[in-house]
Amino acid sequence: MHTFHIPVLGLGYSIDTPVKVARFGISSVVSIIEDELIEQMREFHCGQHGEQYVPISVNEDDYRARRITEYLNLLDRIVAKQVDTLRSLPFEDGAEIVKYFELLPSTSEARQLYDRMQTLPEGQGKSVLQQKLRTLITPGAIDVNIMAKVDNQNYGKNGDPLPPEYSDAMSALRGFANSSLRSSVVFSAGYNPRLYNYIESFPDFLPDNDGEIRKKIIIKVSDYRSALLQGKILAKRGLWVSEFRIESGLNCGGHAFPTDGLLLGPILEEFKQNRDGLALELFGMCSASCKNYRDQPEQLITVQGGIGTHLEQQFLLDYYSVDRTGWGSPFLLVPEATNVDNTTLSQLASAKPTDYFLSNASPLGVPFNNFRHSSSEEQRKLRIEKGRPGSPCYKKYLSSNTEFTDRPICTASRQYQKLKIDELTAKNDENIGQQIASVLEKDCLCEGLVAPALLKNGMHPSHNLKAVTICPGPNLAYFSGIFSLRQMVGHIYGRRNLLNNEPRPNLFINELNMYVDHFRKEVGKVIAISTPKQLKNVQAFKGNLLTGVDYYNRLLHQMVNWEADYLKKMRHQLADIRSQLQSITLPGNAVVC
Repeated sequence: MHTFHIPVLGLGYSIDTPVKVARFGISSVVSIIEDELIEQMREFHCGQHGEQYVPISVNEDDYRARRITEYLNLLDRIVAKQVDTLRSLPFEDGAEIVKYFELLPSTSEARQLYDRMQTLPEGQGKSVLQQKLRTLITPGAIDVNIMAKVDNQNYGKNGDPLPPEYSDAMSALRGFANSSLRSSVVFSAGYNPRLYNYIESFPDFLPDNDGEIRKKIIIKVSDYRSALLQGKILAKRGLWVSEFRIESGLNCGGHAFPTDGLLLGPILEEFKQNRDGLALELFGMCSASCKNYRDQPEQLITVQGGIGTHLEQQFLLDYYSVDRTGWGSPFLLVPEATNVDNTTLSQLASAKPTDYFLSNASPLGVPFNNFRHSSSEEQRKLRIEKGRPGSPCYKKYLSSNTEFTDRPICTASRQYQKLKIDELTAKNDENIGQQIASVLEKDCLCEGLVAPALLKNGMHPSHNLKAVTICPGPNLAYFSGIFSLRQMVGHIYGRRNLLNNEPRPNLFINELNMYVDHFRKEVGKVIAISTPKQLKNVQAFKGNLLTGVDYYNRLLHQMVNWEADYLKKMRHQLADIRSQLQSITLPGNAVVC
């Protein structure tokens, strides 16, 4: 019934968001890669909801998957009980059943029926409508996220490598597949062949004899080509993609996966023009591989990344015909929905645009949205000052480097950074300072993205590592304060305005500016190396950006609900961006064209 969802927010920020919002019909996504946090949260919520907690030890067989299964089953039970309770409540001021309907968008049939019921006098007619409304109450989905790149080899107690199915991502998938949930798994961060091959091992991802799919697949993509390729890979196995979740390459939180200058608007346009053909082609492949398919299943197209106003929300729904939008970072300012410790919450509530930056902190080697005043940034700098850079590495989820060791280690670890700095120092290269700075920029995400969930709920982070990493998207710069769930949902649906006084460009212009900055950095790399392939890539990058500028100039004619002055300002901004792009040159003063 809602036209938005809450995407996954780090490891811990949305780890129990379904307990907070699902009973109000709001769907959200839980990260299930970090089993230690999941076990701690299971213990916490068993205590909160009167259930017996039976620990699952690391010494038990398949403990990662079992921890995940038990936690998801717990969430499923908690939300089911919450919804049963909500349905039984009287329609009185302050009751959660009233909140459920008042949170809905005004366009929802259920909200319109509720508004009609409110106008009726007490009596049988009103009671009949109230009973009808109770039957319409539907919980939001408890979806899960698996970051495909986080898929380390794990080892047994004797130090021998375990079979591939005990890797991080495959264990997480098994944990979800064995759970009682009827929801979706979101695969993000690219294609993982062995993980995708593993999906068909679980019958719930395939249609049963009645054509029903109990567990669905969502793929987070940055462009249409990625959706088509990954969709075909799964369709050949009879696996249907129920949703393609488009995310801005740069105007998002967490890890950023920039495209080669392909912008959100043109990407959405390509999906708009081709979504019916895409679904038809994939269904043909699926039904050829699995005979249980009856009618073509629903395939949603959703979008997230940098959306900040009701007008933007509605334009995406209306013009591009997307089925739903994702609002992530703004919900970090909503304690009713997410886990942010009090110190960090206070910092975010008063932060300025310059406090958010795209960093190279991630050990994955992918750009990572960061916050300058986080305690993890302070801790990283303090360790460098003390001559002890790097982090103790206990969880090893991002261990992937084998430069110095047979078994992979993390580039944010103290072990790696010492070895790498010693190697660079011995070479005595003229660029040693810059190279060492690059090494020191890596930071531990496994502990930092978990700490806030534990701190907020009065638990102690493991190994007493309390420094918090937070990775909001740059769009959060335009929200100041701490908000209720009702306020944030009201902002999304245009019932109120929560934006601060910072001048905020349209989401398309915001993303375009970020790509221009990113393009300058890419040109800088080409100037340093100047290979023909790099020159060609940069030319294509700029061509995509200029094509995007032209597209947005045409799109302005479709933005009929915006004020004339707003659209005039967008035209000036697009003209300025075009001028910036045309002024960027390559070695020898050759203009990129």
